[in-house]
Amino acid sequence: MSKKVKSTYDRFLESMTKKQRQEFEEGYQDLLISEMLIAAMNQDGVSVRELATEAGVSPTVVQGVRSRTRENVSVKSLIKIFNALGYKLKAEREDGNISVGLYL
Repeated sequence: MSKKVKSTYDRFLESMTKKQRQEFEEGYQDLLISEMLIAAMNQDGVSVRELATEAGVSPTVVQGVRSRTRENVSVKSLIKIFNALGYKLKAEREDGNISVGLYL
């Protein structure tokens, strides 16, 4: 029977304390949301101002999510922004953890 080799990512996570892992995961989620927003906007050819108008939020909010400079963006604003791009926000519980993702 072969032994499963752990990935570098798995070893990296295992080397962290619980608090470090939580902080890492929060930052990683912010990065993913930002990258998904940038990709969706590029795909649709939408500017920050156009998206903000369509979503009914301030351009400052959209730019803050894009650049990861705005903290504590409301779920309501995120939903408006991604709905304007044709996405839905989905939350599911998996193995005791909460996972949030976007889907068409």
